[in-house]
Amino acid sequence: MSSFLLILLAIASRVLPHTWWNFTAVGGSLLYFGARRPLRQAIVPLVLMACTDYYLTVYAYNYAFHVQGYLLTWVWYAAAILLGRILLRDQVSLARGGAATLLSATSFFAISNYAVWAGSGMYPHSIAGLAACYTAALPFYRNDLISTALVLGVAFGLPALARHLLTPEKHHVSA
Repeated sequence: MSSFLLILLAIASRVLPHTWWNFTAVGGSLLYFGARRPLRQAIVPLVLMACTDYYLTVYAYNYAFHVQGYLLTWVWYAAAILLGRILLRDQVSLARGGAATLLSATSFFAISNYAVWAGSGMYPHSIAGLAACYTAALPFYRNDLISTALVLGVAFGLPALARHLLTPEKHHVSA
């Protein structure tokens, strides 16, 4: 159940007005969903995220919606869920969580900004234009790394802390 609530938090973090550049719960929630839910349920967050993309594009930004402009992003959503399944399903550790965070944020940064460079006229189609596109996106990448790490840390850390605090002491002092 908490994985579905985290997906709703991710949607809210995108839809509700906020001043932070790309500080959303998307990466962490998709990784957590992949680690905690069966893959057959992955259609739920994928559809919800796609609907959110449509809503934001059409109603929040007042742009025309073109499916082909989002296919790569939707594939990334599925890949993030699969990455969470592969890295975090059986064993969660700081190293695995860090690797999942780094891989998900970096892959989104690389793929989405390449798509912006290749598919729009915002940057010249040259090596210098590609470098300018990636450079302009660095603040978004930083915030995506931070938000993914925070969401993943809280999602896995709070239940672990609760278990630790609620588990009776196993060490008894005898006289």
